Amino acid sequence: MKKFFFCLMAMCLVFNCIRSYGQLIKPADLKTLRLKQDSLQQQADSMINSVYTAKRFIADSNFVKTLVRALKINNSFYFPFDSLQTISRLYAPDSTFRIFTWQLKKDEYMYLQKGAIQVRTNDGALKLFPLFDASMFTSKPLDSVRTKKNWIGAIYYKIILKEYNGKKYYTLLGFDDFSVASNRKWMEVLSFGADGEPVFGGPLITFKEDTAKVKPVLHRFNIEYKKEARTTFNYNPELDIIIYDHLMSETEQPERKESYIPDGDFEGFKWKDGQWVHVNQVFNFKLKEGEFPQEATIKDAEGKTDEKKLLEQSEKNMKKKPGQ
Repeated sequence: MKKFFFCLMAMCLVFNCIRSYGQLIKPADLKTLRLKQDSLQQQADSMINSVYTAKRFIADSNFVKTLVRALKINNSFYFPFDSLQTISRLYAPDSTFRIFTWQLKKDEYMYLQKGAIQVRTNDGALKLFPLFDASMFTSKPLDSVRTKKNWIGAIYYKIILKEYNGKKYYTLLGFDDFSVASNRKWMEVLSFGADGEPVFGGPLITFKEDTAKVKPVLHRFNIEYKKEARTTFNYNPELDIIIYDHLMSETEQPERKESYIPDGDFEGFKWKDGQWVHVNQVFNFKLKEGEFPQEATIKDAEGKTDEKKLLEQSEKNMKKKPGQ
């Protein structure tokens, strides 16, 4: 309860600061930031929607330059850039940093991920870590600690703060428009080293409580699924657990990740003793008399997977609590 209270207080602090940024930023600087925000929004739109590849890359280059110039303005940390609708901007729950992530459309088959971490400083000066996506250069993204120079890119939509032995761990949940046929969602643990540099990953994701054959400890985790499928991968604060859809191949080809869709069950991760421990089945259900097992509800009369039913069941399950 104490941790929740202090986390809530920290969140209130950062949001109050953001709301009152006009008191922290000089009027002339505030005017400049708003002008740069307008320019950034135009460039962000061009990065994705411009017809020509060259124009998209030029827009990205201009976006980065303009963003850095904007962030160099004193106390820019408190300016929310809330007009940048296509750019993810997340503040850490304790307001110590914020992270920008975005994507550049290379072509119809690939998006490049970009990012930067801005650290809050006492004097309002800029402390910035640019992030360089190395996803396309690695075949084993799950088994290594990484730095800002070889980050596994994603567009982050959630930050979860946990502590262990006095050290803070920020778990990032993000989306990756991975390929023409599939998407990925990522779970990445960010911490900061003794030198203040960001560290991505670590032996922090374990399956040690699974009853089946134990999988190796991972440094980060992802799910990959069919492009058109809707999947859940988020943090439930009430249960204090990360919940994600259990996936199955709709074509019974487990080697083809682009065929994976939700099957109505949920898995998860629970923070225990400095690690995210895998929970094999988040929701347990007792069948009423006359009901069929879950497998029967996701197949049609011909034995084919009914994706609509899968999605409907997935949504129903999320409304229930464990044991219901």
